[in-house]
Amino acid sequence: MRRIRANAIAILTVAWILGTFYYLWQDNKPQSSPSSSSAQTRGRGHGLKGVSGRLEIHRDDRTIPLIVTQPPRPDAQGQLLGALDEKAYLAGKQLKPGDDPYREHAFNQQESDRLGSERAIRDTRHYRCASLNYDKDLPATSVIITFHNEARSTLLRTIKSVLMRSPPSLIQEIVLIDDFSSDPEDCQLLSQIPKVRCLRNGRREGLIRSRVRGANTASASILTFLDSHCEVNSDWLQPMIQRVKEDHTRVVSPIIDVISLDNFAYLAASADLRGGFDWSLHFKWEQIPIEQKMARSDPTQPIRTPVIAGGIFVMDKSWFNHLGQYDTHMDIWGGENFELSFRVWMCGGSLEILPCSRVGHVFRKRHPYDFPEGNALTYIKNTRRAAEVWMDEYKQYYYSARPSAQGKAFGSISDRQTLRRKLDCKPFRWYMENVYPELRVPEQEAVSSVLKQGGLCLETRGTDGIGLAECRGIGANRPQSQKWELIEPLIRQQDLCLAISAFTAGSKVKMESCNGKEPRQKWKPRGSALQHMVSGLCLDSQTPTGPPVITQCRPQVAGQTWEPQITT
Repeated sequence: MRRIRANAIAILTVAWILGTFYYLWQDNKPQSSPSSSSAQTRGRGHGLKGVSGRLEIHRDDRTIPLIVTQPPRPDAQGQLLGALDEKAYLAGKQLKPGDDPYREHAFNQQESDRLGSERAIRDTRHYRCASLNYDKDLPATSVIITFHNEARSTLLRTIKSVLMRSPPSLIQEIVLIDDFSSDPEDCQLLSQIPKVRCLRNGRREGLIRSRVRGANTASASILTFLDSHCEVNSDWLQPMIQRVKEDHTRVVSPIIDVISLDNFAYLAASADLRGGFDWSLHFKWEQIPIEQKMARSDPTQPIRTPVIAGGIFVMDKSWFNHLGQYDTHMDIWGGENFELSFRVWMCGGSLEILPCSRVGHVFRKRHPYDFPEGNALTYIKNTRRAAEVWMDEYKQYYYSARPSAQGKAFGSISDRQTLRRKLDCKPFRWYMENVYPELRVPEQEAVSSVLKQGGLCLETRGTDGIGLAECRGIGANRPQSQKWELIEPLIRQQDLCLAISAFTAGSKVKMESCNGKEPRQKWKPRGSALQHMVSGLCLDSQTPTGPPVITQCRPQVAGQTWEPQITT
């Protein structure tokens, strides 16, 4: 009996092993392409499909395809680079023995030089992206690349990746803005490459003003802004241009893969991230909110993002100009992505990250160049300009999170404020509620205050009555009926909150049970006035003997001037 059982187990084991091998063989057996007999011959061996300039391996499961970008043939190489002598260009800036490979560029230049101007990278997109179709009449783009003392091998690899991995019809030109590099030939020699133009600044201008110069000279209707230490991936451009063509108010960015600053390994970034920030205006990558993730049935769908990183994006040129380009009073680098992101959302546009567009970027741990006023002061100046123009009353949280910004010079913002009024942009509160509700307002400590008008104080009477009366007591000895807690958006006394009875001018105010979601209870400071957030009307005592009401806001009117005075 034992022998029979042992034999049965052995037979089942062998059958399981054979079945496993058969399944794997079925998964890997050669498949033919239906397009043509020549394609069938070329594509034998696990679904190989020949495509011009690359070799793709496709699978029916969820593994990411491997793409091997083949070097151009010698004749194609000549057409790609035109009259540029690539070897001489790269040899002109080689490291010398004993040089620190990180010193000049804050990444391993020795490894970048070893790689040369091109290499194979893996297609890091979701496999479904390869099956998407795009319009055949997509408009061409001007690719704008600004740089200052960039490593030649890195800069040339950026340019060649654009030319090799983009449909030629979509690249109208590559505009290089040399921001006063030490060697003018870093840029000038590259103008020998077909479609590449070189513009050199006569002094150091920084990324922001350099990009504006590039945009002003661009001849295409679509602008593509790209950093100078990137490698674009397969079919990176079509998804972004398609989205902008469908809606010119969209500003779109790829998923930004990571190129190691040490060994230049190309590493796939998560497809579940979007741009975010904290109250100090420090950019960060964060997970897509769970409700958005659950609603995404298709992994190729665009991802709404509150802000973009700012280094790589595509935008309609007319929309870029209509929105006021960049704030050119910002210096060098930093903060411009917040200013642009706020402006796009609040003035009628949208920001997206496209999972089917991938671009690798070298993320450095330090800046390899100098800032005129130092890195920290320049960043404070730039972010303070963004906060003052766009963040309305929420800028208080920026200053709380970045107290060093208080008192720092940031220049005149009158032209940007005029632009905001001209564009009729929404308030930052709208941005918080509709674009970035996940950014929590810091909890405020409850502080008891009296609300004074001259020698009178706002006080409660009975269950829901309110009026002005003589201020009584001092400090903590004030009567409870005159003590208020101002915790935006509520004005409260214990469990009761100040509320309007209707949304029209002349409506009385009253006390009722607090409810943070009740629009009748939402107030905000407006100078020395207290403005109801929904109606836009201000709390007005009218006469000392009458009940307070809400009326049209009028600055400096005595009945709308409230002086909070802390009692504890």
